[in-house]
Amino acid sequence: MSFKAPRGTVDILPEEAAKWDYIEKQIKDICRRYHFEEIRTPLFEHTEVFQRGVGDSTDIVQKEMYTFEDRGGRSLTLRPEGTASVVRAFAQNKLFGNPIQPVKLFYFAQMFRYERPQKGRMRQLNQFGVEVLGSANPAVDAEVIDLAMTCYKELGLRSLKLVINSLGDQESRSSHRQALIDHFTPHKDELCSDCQNRLTQNPMRILDCKTDRDHPAMKTAPSILDYLNDESRTYFEQVQEYLTSMGIEYEVDQNLVRGLDYYNHTAFEIMSEADGFGAIATLAGGGRYNGLVEELGGPATPGIGFGMGLERLLMALEVENQAIPIDKSLDCFLVAAGDEADKQAMTLLHRLRKNGIQADKDYQGRKMKTQFKTADRLKAKFVLVIGDDELKKQIVTVKDMTSGDQKEIPMEKLDETMQQLVTGGK
Repeated sequence: MSFKAPRGTVDILPEEAAKWDYIEKQIKDICRRYHFEEIRTPLFEHTEVFQRGVGDSTDIVQKEMYTFEDRGGRSLTLRPEGTASVVRAFAQNKLFGNPIQPVKLFYFAQMFRYERPQKGRMRQLNQFGVEVLGSANPAVDAEVIDLAMTCYKELGLRSLKLVINSLGDQESRSSHRQALIDHFTPHKDELCSDCQNRLTQNPMRILDCKTDRDHPAMKTAPSILDYLNDESRTYFEQVQEYLTSMGIEYEVDQNLVRGLDYYNHTAFEIMSEADGFGAIATLAGGGRYNGLVEELGGPATPGIGFGMGLERLLMALEVENQAIPIDKSLDCFLVAAGDEADKQAMTLLHRLRKNGIQADKDYQGRKMKTQFKTADRLKAKFVLVIGDDELKKQIVTVKDMTSGDQKEIPMEKLDETMQQLVTGGK
């Protein structure tokens, strides 16, 4: 019987994994510059964390979560998104008591959502995300957006579009909610079943419906921007001023809403406008979620963050023909002739690796000519040859595979000499 990976999952093989590693290292360096620290949360949480944190009316909770009972009868859910888990960890571990506020966190995590798999949108997906907890300053909103845009631009993406909106505070949203109910109620029977439910549960999410997006009532729906109170309007204007001052181009889209219940004030999405990327253009999305920490057991704490799909990032890089610089060369490859030479090669291999040199050897008992071919395939910078003559003289013949030059190095000085050769004397 042959087995395949479950539907909606993929194997990331070594060549692809090297690309992931490069991207993650670049993003981690950017996070360090922005003074964000890494957090790692469990792969699964108590189901209520997502029910309360994400919202009962969302598609994630209603349709997409992988939920199961453990042997103790507790309901657990594989993580469908990152924010609720990070906020739970923030509250549980009392990070709100840290002397330095706000707390600025980032994570790389696997998420699980039961939805129809398609390119760049899998049931097991990988996300990079950030969360800033402890500040209601609009400058933080701009910083978070700036970090996301910086990640994309420094990795080489150019065809980007930043869209922002304000969802307002609770007062503004209440006024807008009623206006949406009044607007869509006469069209209720014309809407999809999901939107009919949303009309009473969370009418703002009707604006995000893919099924009814071409319905005439969508074009005339009340804009949240017309219902912002003075505080919310001022906040949104300040976010825009900061973005403008940093030279970050953006568009205001009054119909932009996020699919999770916890958002308020600033909401944003970053999309790819590259030809050939596909109909689903969103690369990253996020926003402010004041009130979520209290919902998960902590004190009143403002927060903002975003999630960035790494599969979609790789897709965008491919569409824009941005090659990921992966160095697949090997520092040293040891070629041994005979059993005694092979034993000596293992000793030398161990020594080289302990001194920080990337090295490998043949383990198939192949002839020397075939071993040299393997060294070529591995793009070895140097080939170290050990045969009967080398064993007698206690030397290693070192061949520079770029220049073709060869030299004999005493075995006791091999570590020091190879460090100099590999680093170019640096």
